Amino acid sequence: MLSRRNVIASAFWLALSGTALSGAALAQAPAQPLPVVATFSILGDLVREVGGERISLTTLVGPDGDAHVYSPSPADAKALAEAKLVVVNGLRFEGWIDRLVKASGTKAPVAVAAQGIRTIAAADDHGHGHSHGHSHGAADPHAWQDVGNAKAYIANIRDALAKADPAGAETYRANAAAYTAKLDALEADVKAAIASIPPARRRVITSHDAFGYFAKAYGVAFVAPQGVSTDTEASARDVAAIIRQIRKDKVPAVFLENVTDPRLVERIARETGAKMGGRLFSDALSPQDGPAGTYIAMVRHNIRTLTAALAD
Repeated sequence: MLSRRNVIASAFWLALSGTALSGAALAQAPAQPLPVVATFSILGDLVREVGGERISLTTLVGPDGDAHVYSPSPADAKALAEAKLVVVNGLRFEGWIDRLVKASGTKAPVAVAAQGIRTIAAADDHGHGHSHGHSHGAADPHAWQDVGNAKAYIANIRDALAKADPAGAETYRANAAAYTAKLDALEADVKAAIASIPPARRRVITSHDAFGYFAKAYGVAFVAPQGVSTDTEASARDVAAIIRQIRKDKVPAVFLENVTDPRLVERIARETGAKMGGRLFSDALSPQDGPAGTYIAMVRHNIRTLTAALAD
């Protein structure tokens, strides 16, 4: 028979253990999603792939938006002020981001997705003849156009998220590993697609110089009337030089980009007789229901568009 004192003591310890159990349950419950800001749509997609449900993502420059000439809004400053992590491309791609970080007063760490990338020079021809441009910095910022570099972005994003949210580190590692495997498959498909194009036809005219890393990685020559930034105007001399080059090298097709004014490329096509090869996605994704709603969909769309025009 339990004494009254023993009953009270048992009840006390039972209540205490119940409190401990509920505390443990609370500790295991997912916290509020980590507020994260990414600067533009392609980067936002990569951050979402790694962060999954543990993050609440705000992407500043949306689908079909041009991050070169973007003007941040008060809402963007508010998003940065509330963020626990800001992810940028770096390499001076977002010329406005430092001012926005300062204006927002954010205390969030700023992670550079392109950290450690082996860069190429912005206005160098890289041996591929796309030197018609205007450098606005030492490095070409469009590093994601090489799928190998996208894998480095994923590793940098994984590490930044794990540092900002240590409790989610294992989740971020697992998500990054699964997505990197998809990028491995994508890279193999890109190489196979380019191999199907006769070497003499691997020459492309695009609106602005966004495909230098793609050119270097996969052996396709790109020429662009604009430089690496869309906020530079192509001079009449640049355009005339490109028209001469198309005629001399018999460049088979010219391509529009989703972030640039199509009129310049259309004029070049008219004056040279090169066919319009379709639209490539360079600096931004399409809306979700479009042909390039994710990074992987964008690369696949670009490859299909290039091979359809050049493999004939």
